[in-house]
Amino acid sequence: MKRTILSFLMIFIGSGFAASDEGMWTFDNLPVKALQERYSFTASAEWLDHARLSSVRFNDGGSGAFVSPDGLVLTNHHVALGQLQKVSTAERDFVKDGFYARKAQEELKCPDLELNVLQSSEEVTARVLAKIDPKASEKERNEARKAEMARIEKESTDATGLRSDVVELYQGGEYWLYRYKKFKDIRLVMAPEAQAAFYGGDPDNFTFPRYDLDFAFFRVYEDGKALKPAHWLRWSKAGAGDGELVFVTGHPGSTDRLKTGRQLRFERELRQPLRLKMLGRRRAAYYAYSARGVEQTRRAKDRIFSVENSIKAISGEAAALKTPELRGGKEQDEAAFRALVAKDPKLASAYGDSWDKLAKATDAVETRYKQLFYRQRMFGSKLADFAGMIVRLTAEVEKPNEKRYEEFRDSALDSLKFRLFSPAPVYADMEEALLADILGEALEELGPADPHVKAALGGGEPKAVAAGLIGATKLTDAAERKRLVEGGAKAVEASTDPLIVWARALDPHYRELRDWYEGSIQPIEVFEGNKIAKARFAVYGKSVYPDATFTLRLSYGKVAGYDQGTNRIPYKTAFGGLYARASEFDGKPPFDLPARVSKARSKVDLDAPLNLVTTNDIIGGNSGSPVINRDGEYVGLIFDGNIQGLVGRYGYAEDQARAVAVHSAGILEALKSIYGMDAIVAELTKTKS
Repeated sequence: MKRTILSFLMIFIGSGFAASDEGMWTFDNLPVKALQERYSFTASAEWLDHARLSSVRFNDGGSGAFVSPDGLVLTNHHVALGQLQKVSTAERDFVKDGFYARKAQEELKCPDLELNVLQSSEEVTARVLAKIDPKASEKERNEARKAEMARIEKESTDATGLRSDVVELYQGGEYWLYRYKKFKDIRLVMAPEAQAAFYGGDPDNFTFPRYDLDFAFFRVYEDGKALKPAHWLRWSKAGAGDGELVFVTGHPGSTDRLKTGRQLRFERELRQPLRLKMLGRRRAAYYAYSARGVEQTRRAKDRIFSVENSIKAISGEAAALKTPELRGGKEQDEAAFRALVAKDPKLASAYGDSWDKLAKATDAVETRYKQLFYRQRMFGSKLADFAGMIVRLTAEVEKPNEKRYEEFRDSALDSLKFRLFSPAPVYADMEEALLADILGEALEELGPADPHVKAALGGGEPKAVAAGLIGATKLTDAAERKRLVEGGAKAVEASTDPLIVWARALDPHYRELRDWYEGSIQPIEVFEGNKIAKARFAVYGKSVYPDATFTLRLSYGKVAGYDQGTNRIPYKTAFGGLYARASEFDGKPPFDLPARVSKARSKVDLDAPLNLVTTNDIIGGNSGSPVINRDGEYVGLIFDGNIQGLVGRYGYAEDQARAVAVHSAGILEALKSIYGMDAIVAELTKTKS
């Protein structure tokens, strides 16, 4: 990664100056001048509306797009993986063998998949800030801010029936109301075998050249009928060529490009190492569980994929944070920004001390971060999360809407309950193994005297406590979870279910820590972040794009290979390379071919493009995003970045960092020549709605 990190010396990180193809832009603030100068392209209002309304958010993480007039949605196999796992059984493993609905009656309803399409957005900064009394305490100002956000969301939801989220951009510099149409009747149409979708496994992950068929199709239904969307992306049979201008519309999850140097030090020295330590431990627990048998291996496959992918991604991010080049670039950029603020007496008076205040707040967070990290979420245990959610949900809904934790506001309840009441299977033996590991980790990291650990273990050993809790709980049954929620706080208080009793005991410690953070730390992060954002606007204007927030963004770039050492990496791969790679490794895992793929070799056009790379600025959450050309046609499907792009959480470098996509021509070739999904081919290539 050395050459990639060095490229940070050549870019502005956080200053607000987009370099080259940099930027995850909101649709209201595109770099119109840069696009015109670099690519002679100006996006019309109609083009933007079409791209926005064709784009789909997978609410459990990921992106997609409508690709037919009959509600067909395309995303990645790895975005679909959780649903594939949930509809699989010991007898029918759709993750391993793939799923192929050749007619509408065979399409399989997903248990808990919600898709969102952004209908409109509206800036509400003035309204939110107007409710904040500058003379009030920081805690009171923060409560007023959150209360107004809740009121705006509820008003919008009640008036429109749309999911309504108030989103903070630029670290609190702007507030926007996003309204989404929700779809919850989603049916699986087609997904290839996991080995074809994730060909090359972990060794090839975050690399290029790649040879992955990482795609999956769903169909959206409304009122029992296939949706007829007004907007969908027409398919390009040829796809994109070398050097061609392309766009990515999607929902990047989270970036930290606008954080201060002190905040990045916290990331480097504490947060990222703890995340990697936890994930490494969870990986070991999943592999130990998988070793019990074939069925346990099947049950844990999606979890292992997720953990392995996260470890590799976070390792790249952590490595970037440690390089002198990145640290120096960030420090120089911040120093230059602060110097410009200091030169202007008005700016200096209003915003000059905000960096120091944020630094002190970060110092305070560090004193309790281990508690925050290990108390706030039972990472890996669905049942423990369900229990905590039920206890908090039933207590929070008794409060006025504007006084609740944000995830329990009226505007969020429908989606929350949809997940909580999911009929998807929960495997008690896996839950027991994971909860034992979670409890053991908390004991080791926080110590036996920690109040949370005392409440969680009650003097017992992690394995024994986990066995007792999971073995006797009824929360594996969605109907029982629903009964408790509908019964409200009284039903939860009266419950003798061991997992609910346990969650009730943990709840005061969860609340104490969260209330400390939201009362003492969050106000400083928000209001001082707001000041720095205002200073940035004053100095640099709106040439800034905000950090990613899992909201719809547009990035632009071009199809382009790159130099890696003395090697020239091509802009695309072809099916012939897939078969050659399998041959070079003698068909040994993870370079073995699924039977369907292997048998189809004589029918496949070996010169047909398979994967391609572009300079588009992406990050996790963009998985499943469409790649579209200047005519708004579908030319590719984002599924990864290369390893040089893992620094993207903190900045952008065009020389080597690349977004990796499945070529539209490659998807058609696979559907036609490998899987015989002629109906989908016909649907994708339909010229009229």
